[in-house]
Amino acid sequence: MDIRKVKKLIELLEESNVAEIEIHEGEESVRISRHAGGGPQFVMPANPGGYTAMVGTASGPAPHGGIAPALATTASGAQASAAPEVDEATLARSPMVGTFYRSPSPGSSTFVEEGQEVKVGDILCIIEAMKILNQIESERAGIVRKILVENGQPVEYNQPLFVIE
Repeated sequence: MDIRKVKKLIELLEESNVAEIEIHEGEESVRISRHAGGGPQFVMPANPGGYTAMVGTASGPAPHGGIAPALATTASGAQASAAPEVDEATLARSPMVGTFYRSPSPGSSTFVEEGQEVKVGDILCIIEAMKILNQIESERAGIVRKILVENGQPVEYNQPLFVIE
C-alpha cells in the first residue's frame, strides 16, 4: 500500500469523528485507530514479500496515565494493588500492542526473573503482534525489580512491562 494513501487516510481520520478504520487492498491491509492521548496509530501486517511495517506515535501521556497505582491480576482473577509509585526512568515499556510472553515457547524457561541482572540488549520478553513474535530487548542495564505483566496477557503501546533499576 502506498504511503501517500496511508497519510491521506490518517488525515481523513483526524478530520472526522471516526475512531478506527481498516482497509484491505488485495493481500495488504492497514488499520488506523485514534487513541486518546496521542495521534492516530497504525499497523500494516506482513505482505507476501515478507516484510512488516509498524508505525505509531510516541507523543502524549502514557495510555494508562503512568504506573501508579498499577494493578496485578492474580491466578484466581482477583486484582491486587501493586507497589507504590515507580520512577519513570526505571520502566521498560511496550513498544507495541500485542500479547506478552515471558518465554520463547510454552515449555521453556523465562527470559528474565525478578532479581536477575540484565545488560543492554538482553531479551526481556516477546510480544506477539499480528502473528509476528517480536523480541523485546533491554534498553538499560540493571536488576529486574518487578515484572508488571502476567504471561499471555494483552499489552498496550507504551504500557510498563518491567521495573529495571
